Amino acid sequence: MKKNDGSTTILITTPLEVKHIDRIRSVSPEKITVLYDPDLLPPTRYTCDHNGVDGFTLSPDQEHRWKKYLESADILWNFPPNARDGTCGLDFAPDVKWIQTTSSGIGKRIEELNLTDSDILITNSRGVHAGPLTEFVFLVLLSHIKRLLKMQTEQKERHWERFCSNELAGQTLGLIGMGELGRKIASIGRVFDMRIIALASPGSRKTARELSIDKLFSNNQLHDMLRETDALVLAAPHTPETEKMIDDNALGALKEGSVFVNIARGDLVDELALIKHLKHGRIAFAGLDTLTVEPLPKDSLLWDLPNVLISPHSASTVEAENERITEIFCHNLLCYLEGRQEDMRNIVDNRLMY
Repeated sequence: MKKNDGSTTILITTPLEVKHIDRIRSVSPEKITVLYDPDLLPPTRYTCDHNGVDGFTLSPDQEHRWKKYLESADILWNFPPNARDGTCGLDFAPDVKWIQTTSSGIGKRIEELNLTDSDILITNSRGVHAGPLTEFVFLVLLSHIKRLLKMQTEQKERHWERFCSNELAGQTLGLIGMGELGRKIASIGRVFDMRIIALASPGSRKTARELSIDKLFSNNQLHDMLRETDALVLAAPHTPETEKMIDDNALGALKEGSVFVNIARGDLVDELALIKHLKHGRIAFAGLDTLTVEPLPKDSLLWDLPNVLISPHSASTVEAENERITEIFCHNLLCYLEGRQEDMRNIVDNRLMY
């Protein structure tokens, strides 16, 4: 399926609504060919599902067609799934020069695909999920501080008894990860009159003033930051440097009765240590959108802890997600076709994995 008209071929490798396919085609109909074959993509489970139903496999004939599509592709919408025999999908796409992903946290996938030293351009969906994830963070914080579980329980029991709750104002919000998402969370924290502190990224020269926060700790001052933190939010990428950074010692450094929110990746956390501190009450409440193993195993102790809110990695998924990713892709596609790579958004440093 090699092209001979000089056009740039884009292959849609994961489910995407037809209206967004049409939007991509409209960028430059004379210069691009968009390959979209829904027969080769899994049925979706919900709006903006980028993976589709579990267990979906292609027939030998379908897989042959799929490999031909990959062979002709210059650009991929998302990392392609592996073949039935486990062979990496990218192995069948020798001409690919650019991959647009539908996620922000793709470091682990870059490593798995051995792309850290690759010349393939990768752009992610950074910024698309900042709003929904920030809303999840404050759902967790407000649910705890306003004692939502107590109110729901007593409403169910038709029990009326006045009580005292607390407020976010004056509480210290600690952030690990001060990219677009972290800055969005900080901005809403300020609306609630919270004190905002953060851990600097390795090599960052940003100041607290530049980040519009109250205090910035250097990368080697994690425990010092945690000792001042009432609510800790993880919003950092998964890299070798962040792997299990929130271990037993780090969790022990958190202020007594703190709240813990993970909207980053489960691999940043020692999950057994987290369970221990939740059981002992040092961490009063946790909101977990990402876990070490997903789906969370049915025998995980996290399911039954009354001070845990589990989200099935869905806090970022909203109905407008694919529309927003498509707009990033279309902007980048026009820049790419016009040779203006420097104007493209969300370019990933493959070696840093973010």
